[in-house]
Amino acid sequence: MKKRGYIFDLDGVIVDTAKYHFLAWKKLANSIGIDFSQEQNEQLKGVSRVQSLEKILAWGNKTISAAHFTRLMTSKNDDYLLHVHEMSESEILPDVIKILNFLVDESQPVALGSASKNARLILNKVNLIDKFEAIVDGTNVSKAKPDPEVFLIAAKQLGMPPEDCIVFEDSVAGVQAANSAYMISVGIGDAKILHEADYIFRDFTEISTDFLKEIKKK
Repeated sequence: MKKRGYIFDLDGVIVDTAKYHFLAWKKLANSIGIDFSQEQNEQLKGVSRVQSLEKILAWGNKTISAAHFTRLMTSKNDDYLLHVHEMSESEILPDVIKILNFLVDESQPVALGSASKNARLILNKVNLIDKFEAIVDGTNVSKAKPDPEVFLIAAKQLGMPPEDCIVFEDSVAGVQAANSAYMISVGIGDAKILHEADYIFRDFTEISTDFLKEIKKK
């Protein structure tokens, strides 16, 4: 099997924390008089906490002080972490462990590339942190997806050229980031939403080990 770098997003790819983000963002938005929907939550996937709050304020046509902005970000993260601390291996999405184990057994370098600043905490909670040679998260990057910074740093840490890396993503911004880095993009989720990806699967139960052996840029 040809050596390649395999880079995974976290939320919605390895575990489903989108529901926890939704609850925390909805609580925050409602506290300042802004409605918040599941559809809007989808638009925050792969986006940093700062940019997410900026989007919510824009949707509600609200302006707040810098101090209030900081307090809201802290409050949102605290609410989110209450849910995260209750996470266990049961939250890992179907067949993710099968794919990670296959790659590790094949001595393929594996990295995490996530906007989340809680990535290490979550990986520890679900006992997957040892599967990753490199972890690049919101504490390592300054630019949010669709900027490819997070994936380029991950590739560098794996010692792999970008064109030899494969990215698993559930967000449009993440797919665009992978494509702009000239990596192979694998969308996990809705084909209509992730149509820019090189390959699209509903989830990891549809991905075979043969596919991983033969995957190439379209």
